[in-house]
Amino acid sequence: MASIPPAPLYTRAFIALTATELLYFTAVGMALFALPLFVTGPLGGDEAGAGIAIGAFAATALVLRPFAGRLSDRVGRRPLMLGGALLAASALGLLLVADDLIVVVLLRLLAGVAEAAFFVSIFAALADIAPPERMGEALSINSLGLYLGLAFGPPLAEALIGVGDFAAVWVGATGLTLVAAALALVVGETSTERTPPGAPLRILHRPALPISLAFLTVLIAMGGYLAFASIHAVQVGVGNASIALLTFGTVVVVCRIAFARVPDRLPSLPLGAASLVAIAAGLIVAALWNDAIGLVVGAVVLGIGVAFSTPAFFSAVFATASPAERGLASGTASAAIDLGLGIGPILLGFVAASSGIPWAFAAGALVALAGAAWTLGLARRRPPAPPS
Repeated sequence: MASIPPAPLYTRAFIALTATELLYFTAVGMALFALPLFVTGPLGGDEAGAGIAIGAFAATALVLRPFAGRLSDRVGRRPLMLGGALLAASALGLLLVADDLIVVVLLRLLAGVAEAAFFVSIFAALADIAPPERMGEALSINSLGLYLGLAFGPPLAEALIGVGDFAAVWVGATGLTLVAAALALVVGETSTERTPPGAPLRILHRPALPISLAFLTVLIAMGGYLAFASIHAVQVGVGNASIALLTFGTVVVVCRIAFARVPDRLPSLPLGAASLVAIAAGLIVAALWNDAIGLVVGAVVLGIGVAFSTPAFFSAVFATASPAERGLASGTASAAIDLGLGIGPILLGFVAASSGIPWAFAAGALVALAGAAWTLGLARRRPPAPPS
């Protein structure tokens, strides 16, 4: 009997969705690099202020993301993709007139609204268009946009600072998000099943909560690293301050391409636990090895762990959701991103301000190890069952 060829993955909608994500998160990567230096430089703040500036977006994103998930199940994915990208462009563009930390924090709160709408809708759209048997591969390839943005956004921002100061960064990042909004129209509407208007309002997908808690520890550890890697590079005397973030993002991208099908071949939760152990190891290397080589080695190990974390945990989450619940499940799981990228920089920022950045990295490693233990407990108790 002839084998059945796999369902197509690389469709026009999938490619456009990945490109939209790449542009949006390149702008995010530019802001991640530039904001800590902007706060501790022209604005005269300290590491704690930089952590607050990076993490403030989580306050609005966390509250709104579950509602965005439910809304995407009712009205579709495209309105939220488009609206989120346009709001992000506004938040970035208005940094041109920001002259103190309070204004920056307010704009980061607006960026949180954008993040809630955009991120939930793109992950729900991905689940709509990806063949179920290739979901892990789809998550690996699609999320390249995110990590390519995090890899190349920082050196792009560093180059723009050299050419035109921070204003050039804000202008460039705004332009990228506007193009992302235009590409959202190319993606089109992907949802085929809608939640009926009279259905009970739910903002959390309960089966996804334990998995989302595990994913949260990934983001706390990674969020603290992203917030302080550029400052740490300057402190240890590395001439190219973006090298750590560039290395980290490059490793994630290479692993996602080379091992795209691995998440479809391994159990999701054990793979997630292993990724958290690697994240902890990378942070410990960065904490203990305080020179350029240690910075790069830590970024490599950390990147390997992060490369497998998102496909592993989101595959486990989507396995618990029916097609009409994908937005809800995406909103629940991706709330961990808001919490992690918000709590991580703020919490580890206070550790860095009081004890130094290496201690902040060590605290992030402890969080990752706790997450690995929790994930192994979930895997032993009961793996997620596919929806009926």
